[in-house]
Amino acid sequence: QVQLVESGGGSVQTGGSLTLSCAASVNTYNYCMGWFRQAPGKEREGVARIYSRSGVTVYADSVKGRFTISRDNAKNTLYLQMNSLKPEDTAVYYCAARVGGCYSGPGMYTNWGHGTQVTVSS
Repeated sequence: QVQLVESGGGSVQTGGSLTLSCAASVNTYNYCMGWFRQAPGKEREGVARIYSRSGVTVYADSVKGRFTISRDNAKNTLYLQMNSLKPEDTAVYYCAARVGGCYSGPGMYTNWGHGTQVTVSS
């Protein structure tokens, strides 16, 4: 099982920025990696993902234009740059990875970090 550890969460005001990091225990070259989030009482939802081969990125409509996902395979690290944060972005953010296809649904991933809290206040 791949170990994933998120960091970089915190509290910001509306319009602020945060950068999340996800450190993996293995080389991430062959992994599709993604960010998901879950607010209290809500289902876990996909935020963004990045393909292992092409590097193509895909974003949820709710964050498109505001968030940027990137990866540094030399450091086995995934990033999520979050700008123009809104209160509805408040959630625990999780890093996930899988070998093979790259999908939006959280059920398709088996490797998960424990999450990092992001809180955006008005």
